[in-house]
Amino acid sequence: MSYRPDKQRYERPDAWFRRCGRSGLMLPAFSLGGWHNFTDLDLTRNLMTAAFDRGVTHFDMANNYGPPPGRAERVVGKLLKNDFKRYRDELIISSKAGYRMWNGPYGEWGSRKYLIASCEASLRRLKLDYVDIFYSHRPDPHTPIEETMGALDHLVRQGKALYAGVSSYNPEQTLAAHDALAQRGTPLTIHQPSYNILRRDIEHGLLDTADRLGVGVIVFCPLAQGLLTDKYLGGIPEDSRAASKAGFLSKEAVTPQLVDKLTRLKLIANERGQTLAQLALSWILREPRITSILMGASKVSQIEQNLAVIDHEPISDHHLWQIGEIAGA
Repeated sequence: MSYRPDKQRYERPDAWFRRCGRSGLMLPAFSLGGWHNFTDLDLTRNLMTAAFDRGVTHFDMANNYGPPPGRAERVVGKLLKNDFKRYRDELIISSKAGYRMWNGPYGEWGSRKYLIASCEASLRRLKLDYVDIFYSHRPDPHTPIEETMGALDHLVRQGKALYAGVSSYNPEQTLAAHDALAQRGTPLTIHQPSYNILRRDIEHGLLDTADRLGVGVIVFCPLAQGLLTDKYLGGIPEDSRAASKAGFLSKEAVTPQLVDKLTRLKLIANERGQTLAQLALSWILREPRITSILMGASKVSQIEQNLAVIDHEPISDHHLWQIGEIAGA
């Protein structure tokens, strides 16, 4: 039976869609990202349809998402060809290139050779004629920024990407990327940095830079790879990321000092009638310069819990002060 989305999917609060910088692009307050959780077809279908039914129109990918690299885009490509084909014009699909995708000197970083080849391969996997946003996934210390941005400009001019973006660039790199694109007549539309209660470095320059340049901001890792959930309050579960040998979160990161911070933050969440994860998401939404939160999910219930944040009351100044005292600036 073919997928039919909820007819009430756009009946959302006024604050649901946010303008991306000074562009014409509007993004939902929450977007759904694929990584290790978009490798099973049935699960991915459940997650994407549940999100779209609730007004999430943006799905964020990258060439190396898997495992193995490329698998997540292939899975999503099957769904875009079948379940979502008639709704393509309602969707924002993004992809990125910058991390290792294939062997040899042209399989990662920011050369023109790699970015253009990678975008072409992503389009084939996604079964699309174009992506809405294509990112330089990370800055390349060895390739001139003019070459990297020239590749993004080329893809936009070819119509293979509608908007150009960068991810994990610092303020100076973001300014250089903006200027290199502007010289070619293509705007830098969006930046994708990491941001959460435990990692606030974008508050020290990047948000101001993006705002001044008219660049939208979509943040990833809003729950600090699961640390900002109830999962680690009682130790390290066997099925958690910290317990896994793979990934970027280690057991050593879950220190007694961190658990103490999480426990104190949980008390604030309890006072607000939220989970710790919901508090963390509400805290990000307080920042008007952020366009969208990129959420990951392995269950439909997680999407539902995340989206409930949009209807919750804003965090009070007193609680914001407490969070700052606990987590540090």
